Amino acid sequence: MSAFFNDSLLLYNESAKKLYHEVKDLPIIDYHCHLDQTKIAQNSSFADIGELWLAGDHYKWRAMRLNGVDEYYITGNASYKEKFLKYAEIVPNLIGNALYYWTHLELKQIFGIDMPLNASTAERIYELANQKLKDLTVQELLKSFKVEFIATTDDPVDGLLDHKNYGDLKVTPTFRPDKLFAFEREYIAKLADSANMQICSLTDLLTALSCRLDYFVQKGCRMADHGMEQFPLGYATKEEAEALFNKIGGLNQEEKERLKGFILVWLCKQYAKRDITVQLHFAVTRNVNPQTFGVCGPDSGFDVISELPTVSNLIEFFNKIPDEERPQTVIYTLNDGNLSSIACLTGAFRKVRMGAAWWFNDTVEGIRRNLKIISEYSSLGNNLGMLTDSRSFSSYCRFDFFRRILCDYVGNLVEKGEYDGESAVELVKNICYYNAKRMVE
Repeated sequence: MSAFFNDSLLLYNESAKKLYHEVKDLPIIDYHCHLDQTKIAQNSSFADIGELWLAGDHYKWRAMRLNGVDEYYITGNASYKEKFLKYAEIVPNLIGNALYYWTHLELKQIFGIDMPLNASTAERIYELANQKLKDLTVQELLKSFKVEFIATTDDPVDGLLDHKNYGDLKVTPTFRPDKLFAFEREYIAKLADSANMQICSLTDLLTALSCRLDYFVQKGCRMADHGMEQFPLGYATKEEAEALFNKIGGLNQEEKERLKGFILVWLCKQYAKRDITVQLHFAVTRNVNPQTFGVCGPDSGFDVISELPTVSNLIEFFNKIPDEERPQTVIYTLNDGNLSSIACLTGAFRKVRMGAAWWFNDTVEGIRRNLKIISEYSSLGNNLGMLTDSRSFSSYCRFDFFRRILCDYVGNLVEKGEYDGESAVELVKNICYYNAKRMVE
């Protein structure tokens, strides 16, 4: 029997272990996350591990609800110690869950703790972790993981005051205009203020978006991002879009879809002009429980995998943008039921590639499945590897988690004589670091 969370975790053959040795110490390019850049700028510290882990981690919140923990200990007014102890109680129930791996990788790599977390060890681990945290700040934590580049997620109206270099770390914004597509006058007024102009027409709206995009680029922006349940169900012409803009405040759902389609296509062409890579996240339904959403608010663990997106829906979108006008595009589906069809699509349109196993798929088997499907139906060699997609500064253990699974997948093919070892080294290095580095440079 192997020792608990030993150095060979998830590495099941000698080739996998050799490949992991080549990539385990590579720097990190986190090209998609939800970290608070203000905490980086202020070089914040943490009162205790309960705050670090449970102040805003909806993965853990969901797991606690699944195991019957009262909301008082999740998003309620319990102390962080009480919340940590309640989380520790349910950890043994999470066998096979990505959280079980992340929890123990974080304990080992951040705090030097190699004992399993459970009700009986919780008090001791809490004390040991907090002793370590006394001397650990946000910037020091990021430096320990060799994080070189962070792309936060930002609304077009955000001020971006803290996006800059912090020593060897570059913190940049990501342009994410999801709130625009509700087409509410209040938001458009905020956009106008941020662009220092009035928005009275569609032309004004596009000018304001262009202005804000240029500001984001000045702040180092290399990425854009859109999250949606599905791609637009219609695409207005410019003339139709102008008429629809004049009806803002009174648009029906079909009209919103058509106006969204026009603006999304226009934005993608603008990204291409500025050499910005766009990430498209789809097949998610948000805030499905009105009762708990009303109490806890968004990003609290009430989003779910939606129905399968139709490939024809994606094809229609990509056909709206000629190859020469399309930005570099990364696509992520939360519902991987037809992942092979979506991966196959990347071979039909230039500058489109598959992203990492997203969110609920970010598990051992979900990552393996993602790697296998991309290998078979697309191209694994130009994959951008891992990202945190997280609000937690301790989440950088997820890169190690991914690197181990990747090396085991590729190493297994080497062991069987189906792939050569020399190419394998270059492949895993590119996926773990160099592909993403070339994208953001």
